[in-house]
Amino acid sequence: MAQRRFAPLDTDGGDVPTLKGIVFDVDGTLWQAYHLPLHDRQCLLPATALYVSRDAVRWLVALEDTSKAPFKLMSDLLCSRDALGIEKGVDIIHHIRGLPNFKERTDAIAIVREIERKAMVKQVPQPGLVELMDYLNSKGVKRALCTRNFDGPVNHLIKSHLATHVFAPIVTRDTPNIMPKPDPAGILHIARAWNLEDASDLIMVGDSLDDMTAGHKAGAATVLLLNVRNQDLKDHEHTDLCIERLDDLISILENGFRGVRERS
Repeated sequence: MAQRRFAPLDTDGGDVPTLKGIVFDVDGTLWQAYHLPLHDRQCLLPATALYVSRDAVRWLVALEDTSKAPFKLMSDLLCSRDALGIEKGVDIIHHIRGLPNFKERTDAIAIVREIERKAMVKQVPQPGLVELMDYLNSKGVKRALCTRNFDGPVNHLIKSHLATHVFAPIVTRDTPNIMPKPDPAGILHIARAWNLEDASDLIMVGDSLDDMTAGHKAGAATVLLLNVRNQDLKDHEHTDLCIERLDDLISILENGFRGVRERS
């Protein structure tokens, strides 16, 4: 058993592995998670929404689970979980894929995309975002994105706040043939795109258990961006290191990454 380690950037680490790249989550990691006010959520549902199937409505209410939702919402939307018989913790993307027919899946996708579009115009970058990205760019560190969001908000974030930066590949909910986090497929896809045999020389940065688990399963080191909702993940076995701001990562990489948890 040993802690995950990477050599300081721009040094010959000897026996210590060299960092080959960083994968970032997006919603809640690069931008601050935005919660739609109730009146905005109601505006998403015109009279025609009354004809959306029961399963699609059940799926929409499931967005309350902030650890799974592709866009993080507060509760009290449409009706309660208990009344609809849906368990907290349901995976939103898996649920939508399991809806019984094409129309219901399309209805659900349209609703969540509209929610995400409303969030998109409210995007506020995380403190330290630009400073960290400028630093990584100056050091030539490869960067990629792996998110449960869809393409539109991701592209909007890059265009609005990170126009001079390159992220490749960008794995989103719309990327074909790749299972969403917590499955490690997206991170492993990125490793292959960078001509790496595996993800062991990568860091996954995120704010949710899905991010930590996906990174851990892929073999990457994991960094949790702390917020008021994820404090319980500090001591999770899939979390190697915690930061309070994105630019906290600069000094960590300068001095050499060392996880706080022993891993095999």
